[in-house]
Amino acid sequence: MRTYFPDVPKIPYEGPKTDNPLAFRFYKADEKIGGKTMREHLRFAVAFWHTYQAEGSDPFGRGTAIRPWHDVTDPLDLAKSKMEANFELCGKLGAPFFCFHDRDIAPEADTLSQTNCNLDAIVRYTKDLMKDSDVKLLWGTTNAFSHPRFVHGASTSPNADVFAFAAAQVKKAMEVTKELGGQNYVFWGGREGYETLLNTDMGLELDNLARFLRLAVDYAKEIGFTGQFLIEPKPKEPTKHQYDFDAATVVGFLTKYGLDKYFKLNIEANHATLAAHTFQHDLAVARLNGMLGSIDANQGDPMLGWDTDQFPTNLYDTTLAMLEVLKDGGFKKGGLNFDAKVRRGSFEPVDLFLGHIAGMDAFAKGLRTAYRIQQDGKLDAFVAKRYDSWTKGIGKEILDGRVGFKELEAYALEHDQVRNVSGRQEWLESLLNAYLTEG
Repeated sequence: MRTYFPDVPKIPYEGPKTDNPLAFRFYKADEKIGGKTMREHLRFAVAFWHTYQAEGSDPFGRGTAIRPWHDVTDPLDLAKSKMEANFELCGKLGAPFFCFHDRDIAPEADTLSQTNCNLDAIVRYTKDLMKDSDVKLLWGTTNAFSHPRFVHGASTSPNADVFAFAAAQVKKAMEVTKELGGQNYVFWGGREGYETLLNTDMGLELDNLARFLRLAVDYAKEIGFTGQFLIEPKPKEPTKHQYDFDAATVVGFLTKYGLDKYFKLNIEANHATLAAHTFQHDLAVARLNGMLGSIDANQGDPMLGWDTDQFPTNLYDTTLAMLEVLKDGGFKKGGLNFDAKVRRGSFEPVDLFLGHIAGMDAFAKGLRTAYRIQQDGKLDAFVAKRYDSWTKGIGKEILDGRVGFKELEAYALEHDQVRNVSGRQEWLESLLNAYLTEG
């Protein structure tokens, strides 16, 4: 097998004081935190599409990326080269997983039948590579948004032929994910939404989306796929009104259609912020509804209103994200997939490593800090004290269902001088800074 990154060694852990850009400062894979290794806590994955497909282009210029496989021209040979590079990069990073869309790993042909043949060839090749590697598949998904056939959506298209095509594509992608040992399967509604209600039957489109997901559940049972189904919320891009706008919207949709027992959520940081939420907010919504499944780890630019998919380096975000994961008992089948791409100006092959190292270190530091916060208990104690009125007196009676409006009125008439206490937000933010800067 060809070597694609000969000048990059296996990335070591060298500690916070290292000056080596090709070394981890905080990610020490075998270090145990709370009884689990960092590798087990974080379950890092490399995103195939950004890492090997992205060319560094933007609306104003062609791609800048220099990639070791650019000298390969045959589509299938190119696909094999990228998969080889994937196993080398994951191995040198120590990332235990990767993720892909079906059209990332194999070229789309003129017919669905030939496209499936291409996919089968790459799957066979990938299985051979897996025999000599510890790298596994975290999840697979379907690209049902790039091709012009999906101009009006996939499962929500007004054209039943498109619904059928998308079903055939998802069927094949689920089979491929199962064959490669994928632990999850993600549904990302790239164009499941609408631009204007003037030409949209929203009720039918939502019903069809639910029908589509039920068919997927049925087929998973038929083929014995036991991986976790995930839905990835995303607002407004590319359609103005996405049906999977944010975590709360998806939870409501799944609950309405009785699909909540089959699906969890794959929360992406940049999608949460585009929905005008914090990353922590959408993670908390998913966790509180028992639906936190996995994470797409990245960050956006608050000055830009689109999905910039930058590598995560904000320690506040990674700490608060890992705090939600720890509160949920850790990942079960999910993990941290770097749905992130290097910037257009970071075009050399080594930048692929530098970006991932930055993200892995940021989440490792976040894990360390989140665990200290959880063990220390100061934040939890503050919140518990703030809501203390619900553990006794009239608060407990309300929670126990022992009072109605008449009883509450009588209580209020006798206790009409309400006294609140400060939320101490600034002090709590200062306390969070202290956790982040110590050790």
